[in-house]
Amino acid sequence: MSVEGVQEKAIPVPQKRGMLSWRALFYRPRGDGPLKRLLIHVALWVACLIALYPVLRVVSISLRPADRLLTTSLAIIPQDATLANYVELLFGRPGRPTPFYLWIWNSLLITLTTATIGLLLSATAAYAFSRFRFPGRNAGMIFLLSTQMFPAAMLLLPLFLMIARLGLINQYLGLVIAYSVTAIPFSIWILRGYYDTIPRDLEEAALIDGASWLQVLWYIIRPLSTPALAIVFLFNFMSSWNEYIVARIILNKKEMYTWPLGLWTFTEQYTVLWGKFAAASILVALPVTLLFLFSSRWLISGLTLGSVKE
Repeated sequence: MSVEGVQEKAIPVPQKRGMLSWRALFYRPRGDGPLKRLLIHVALWVACLIALYPVLRVVSISLRPADRLLTTSLAIIPQDATLANYVELLFGRPGRPTPFYLWIWNSLLITLTTATIGLLLSATAAYAFSRFRFPGRNAGMIFLLSTQMFPAAMLLLPLFLMIARLGLINQYLGLVIAYSVTAIPFSIWILRGYYDTIPRDLEEAALIDGASWLQVLWYIIRPLSTPALAIVFLFNFMSSWNEYIVARIILNKKEMYTWPLGLWTFTEQYTVLWGKFAAASILVALPVTLLFLFSSRWLISGLTLGSVKE
């Protein structure tokens, strides 16, 4: 067979051009094709609408008067919309001050204390598990991981007995201890995986220059692990900010109620004040949203860098 014949057979058949042009709609040499980008954006918009619809319904309920929950209208803003629920929550009634600010203050006090204590204890413990070799090191990590396998309901009775033996019922410290012991094990696992990615050469150089282990942890490891520390603080904050069951069994005085317990008071004997319930839910979501937006730049890096061991 001649060379010209081989070259003629090597020419692609015309039928494949349509297939290549259809494939170009999904893939390009330098990125995705236009059709694939369109499908991705449509899927993201649909997911956003599905996620936002329950929030919009809560906003709609907060704008309704009295205890009206169900309605035949699908409108987000009802025809008789009112801000009375927000006004009553923020400013109270004549002669009856609102306890909403007290609930928020109690929640912030307990949550910030829990997040700070959990961050300090988990940061130092994770550094010890990452850098030092001691008997029971692997067994300790497995034990911490196994504590996350038990549901929270199983811990209610042991936590209550422990807090009662310490005499911390109806005290903020008892709730802080209960929240800390449940959040620290997972925080140690996150920080330990992140510390493993930091080169040991930096610490060895500092130790040769005369720095102590605490100085190494504060001046070298702390700045490098800021993303992971931010994630741990956010996790501890979220886990204690929204918690209801443990707070319900430890705090019985109304003046010590956190906001989840305060919202429970809107449930009366024969009715539920759904409007005030929804309005309070919107207001208490604002601090968490602001904290999430502030720490969003560290969110992805803090969750991914500690998941791979070099």
